[in-house]
Amino acid sequence: MIRYKLYQNKRKGSATQDMWYARAAVTGVTRLKDLADRIQRNCTAKKSDVIAVLTELVEVMTDELQAGHRVVLDGFGYFKVGMKTAPAESAKAFTPAQNVKSLHVLFQPEVKRSADGTRVKTFLTGAQVAEYDGYDAPGKKEEPTP
Repeated sequence: MIRYKLYQNKRKGSATQDMWYARAAVTGVTRLKDLADRIQRNCTAKKSDVIAVLTELVEVMTDELQAGHRVVLDGFGYFKVGMKTAPAESAKAFTPAQNVKSLHVLFQPEVKRSADGTRVKTFLTGAQVAEYDGYDAPGKKEEPTP
């Protein structure tokens, strides 16, 4: 179940000021060793083998991304490098040292088409949503009975 928390838009002058939205709530953390345990239970590979392969995957992906390649993991999605830059007055004036402010990794999950033609991201097929019960939900507190 994907949980959410409600929040109110407090930005002054926004067309949606004071309206309510939901944000996905993180309800736990799963680490590489946790994934390796589960993979070991589901196949013939040992946990140590899974950890070795996943650790090497990270190293190889790092090399490939830094070489400017898009890394596609079939059934999973693709990764590529993105960058945040500051503008330059001309193409000639643009330099990486002055204008490239940061690099980041972009991930796009694989998308499949359902029977009705709807595009569905692989990791979200069949996902359900409910409010997270681990916070004080705004406007949901029970009023004392007079």
